[in-house]
Amino acid sequence: MRLEVLAGVVLAVSAVGAAAGQGFGNSPFERDFGDIKYLDSYFGTFDSKVEVAPGDRNVPFTVVLANVGTHDITGIRGELSLPYGFSPAGDTGFLALSDSNTNSQAGEIFHLTFFLNVEPYAEIQQYPAAAKVEYSRLRESGVRSAFFDFYMKVPGSSVLDVKAPDPFLVSLQTNTVRVEISNDGTAPLSNVDISTLIPAAGLEQTARSNMEKVVIYESNWDVGNIEPHSSQYIDITVYIPETLKGQTLQLPLEISYFNAHGDAVKQMRVVDFYVRGLIDLTVYGVGVINISDTAMVIGEIINEGNEDALFSFVSVDPLGSSNIKSQTQFIDEIETDSPVPFNIPLEFEGEPVYGEHDIEVTVRYKDDIREEHFLTHQATVMVAEQQPDRSGSSIPGLPGDVQADGSMVVVAAAVGVIAVIAAAIAVIRRRRN
Repeated sequence: MRLEVLAGVVLAVSAVGAAAGQGFGNSPFERDFGDIKYLDSYFGTFDSKVEVAPGDRNVPFTVVLANVGTHDITGIRGELSLPYGFSPAGDTGFLALSDSNTNSQAGEIFHLTFFLNVEPYAEIQQYPAAAKVEYSRLRESGVRSAFFDFYMKVPGSSVLDVKAPDPFLVSLQTNTVRVEISNDGTAPLSNVDISTLIPAAGLEQTARSNMEKVVIYESNWDVGNIEPHSSQYIDITVYIPETLKGQTLQLPLEISYFNAHGDAVKQMRVVDFYVRGLIDLTVYGVGVINISDTAMVIGEIINEGNEDALFSFVSVDPLGSSNIKSQTQFIDEIETDSPVPFNIPLEFEGEPVYGEHDIEVTVRYKDDIREEHFLTHQATVMVAEQQPDRSGSSIPGLPGDVQADGSMVVVAAAVGVIAVIAAAIAVIRRRRN
């Protein structure tokens, strides 16, 4: 029996030696028996981590420790040996110092916070560091020390920005707006998810009331990852009622993502839009009529929106083989309550060509923010040869197809005078006889 036990002990020792020779001796679950155990380290305070980028100054760096001994400890003091690219914020040389004002009871967690400068030439990566912790046991004299080697990571800093490249909406219709979500920092935004906040908490009463009148067709967008100095886009379809014309619409979005530390973050961003009036023009009734021996291109424009078109012009241009001369007429405002007529004299480039002509009518106008717009309408018009106007130009007694010019009128008047004189002479002679 004793030989079997001895053989088992020898085999166990051999197995441990073989494992140690294969590199399995430094298990992460092993620890030396002492009073203090290193747990974690990160930029930030004990309650919250912060993102840090090269060039940041006076940022907190926290080392989390645990009192795993059987005695309470006091007088805790820490020293942090910094790698190249870091310096103490308090200008204490190459070591950053930290004091804990409280005791640590056996089995409790405590922390040391150091304030550091991250130099601009530092890189976003992990750096080796070392910490020394000095402490004393209660009811015991003397100072004890513990040393820890670990890695400190510069995670980078993400900068979330949300904006609309085109911040204008149009009332009385459905709008598809594009919203840009950009990351201007040095750390990625991971698993970005966006949702609308309706009703919008945190907004003023007027802005909240405006949002309650808007119809939003989507409510959630899965964006994915946004790398540093890059952007992602989402399209939002909204219907804007007429009552919001001329007002500012604030669209609240809740954006959730994981930062460089792997922590879940939720932020609210508000995208501002300006609601414009709707200008909806239609050209109809285009044709050609003769007015006072002048051919005119006529038509009407109706505005079915809720905003007047300003500084309006109507142009007529030829299409295809037409030789109609391009003409423009200023018609000023196109209101929403009644059609606006236009009439433009019809002229030709060269000899008149009668018959059908293809033309294009262009309405040029500006909206309430003085942005210029164009509306085109193509039409086919009939240009007929004009017939001479004979009213008041014939002489009584002459054939109807004989037209009198100025000299014929003078001759006719002279003949009439001679006839009157001859009749008077004949009457006088009869009386004398």
